[in-house]
Amino acid sequence: MPRYVALLRAVNVGGTGKLPMTELKAMCVEEGFGDVQTYIASGNVVFSSKLGAAKVKAALEKRLHAYAGKPVGVVVRSAGEIAAVLKANPFPKAPPNYTVAIFLDDPPAKDALKDIKGQQDEQVRIGKREIYVAYGGGMGRSKLKIPAAANGTARNINTIAKLAKMAAEDAST
Repeated sequence: MPRYVALLRAVNVGGTGKLPMTELKAMCVEEGFGDVQTYIASGNVVFSSKLGAAKVKAALEKRLHAYAGKPVGVVVRSAGEIAAVLKANPFPKAPPNYTVAIFLDDPPAKDALKDIKGQQDEQVRIGKREIYVAYGGGMGRSKLKIPAAANGTARNINTIAKLAKMAAEDAST
């Protein structure tokens, strides 16, 4: 059965979108997903499902909307796709905790970076359905704004590596 990683947007970050991971796990189990594991409190969940990625996304978004009373964005990647995002990191020498992939539903436009503002020491590259950013001085001080990433959700390379490992594990062992 295919393994997936679902990344929730704006959950438990900066005091917004409170969602206990026990609730997220319960929602996934109620949807019939198997081998459900959450990772840290920022809306990361790994599971198995017979459904395709689009149906997984729709089911989770519907359930989260009912829970939160407002839309909650969900990005879904297969185990292979999350591993590929990690492997494609264009900044392998940058500190992994200062480097993120901003996950998008669709491939960014070729000119997606033309409207960025506030760039200082950050390096930015386009991926398949991601925008990678290496924050030279850290995210906390950055003024970087990427309009093409407005509906995405970012995870640092350390988190992506952990999620890729979790998704690759055979849950039956």
